[in-house]
Amino acid sequence: MAAARLLLLRSGRPEPLSFSQSVCGLLGARPGPTHCGLKRGQLVLSDRPFPGASARLPLQRPPFCPFAALDQQPGAPGAELPTNRGVDLGVAVILQSSDQTVLLTRRTRTLNVSPNLWVPPGGHVELDEELLDGGLRELWEESGLQLPQGQFSWVPLGLWESAYPPRLSWGLPRYHHIVLYLLVISQESQQQLQARIQPNPGEVSAFMWLGPDVAAAVAASEDGTETPRHLPQDLPPSVPAVELGEDGGARPLALPTSTLLRTTPAVADSQERVSTGTKFALRLWLQHLGSVTPLSRGSGAPSDPGPAKEEQNVDPLPPGPGI
Repeated sequence: MAAARLLLLRSGRPEPLSFSQSVCGLLGARPGPTHCGLKRGQLVLSDRPFPGASARLPLQRPPFCPFAALDQQPGAPGAELPTNRGVDLGVAVILQSSDQTVLLTRRTRTLNVSPNLWVPPGGHVELDEELLDGGLRELWEESGLQLPQGQFSWVPLGLWESAYPPRLSWGLPRYHHIVLYLLVISQESQQQLQARIQPNPGEVSAFMWLGPDVAAAVAASEDGTETPRHLPQDLPPSVPAVELGEDGGARPLALPTSTLLRTTPAVADSQERVSTGTKFALRLWLQHLGSVTPLSRGSGAPSDPGPAKEEQNVDPLPPGPGI
């Protein structure tokens, strides 16, 4: 088994988790913060304070999490799940412009995992890679954006237990991650950032910027059911986006707002929608907008995190209501 990226503190000792174990289940699946040790290439979690804990973050899973469903089903086919893998660690960047809009990208239809979903840039954390550096690397690889040194701040927002397929009705899960969402606040405007975006067509088929009003509607749209939701009257019928053509060129796209309000269906499909984890992250972003000022300035240099990075991790975000 590869070196564990995610560890759970048990009886004072950090232990790796097996693929089939629900992290939220082991921690009680309760509201409130999870104590975290944010280390190089690794994340340590506990339901209580411990030496080396540097942040308290909300941890959540969707109501239809397949690992929760397997825990509740005696005799479930857990033996068919991978036995030589643990729970992987991912990082995703909620990039906020100085205009208070955030960047989302649409994954291409050809990807094997979560095709056609709207998500923030993100991916796996490499071994011995700082978590912020991993997020900035993924941001650059997917969007072509490199943030100028000293012109952004950052704060960890929360943790999401992610599985793919996302529902047991789609089949047994083949991927299991804890995703750390990082809010990276740029001093540049949306227009300045967009002028420098060069999406990777192998991973990204479109991108857009969401403001707080539409983001709030999107964040509230996933409740674990397939009940259609009516579009609030004060929302625009469409959101401006940029789509990549087959020729590699970019063209404007008027994306129906109703597309962003779709929920995860019970039957497997690749219908365009916003991922459930992204909706969770948008809720945390909106809470942050209303309550918290960034604690420190990031260096902006992935190869030189600077002393402010370590200071950032101390209780960066008080738990919000309902998380």
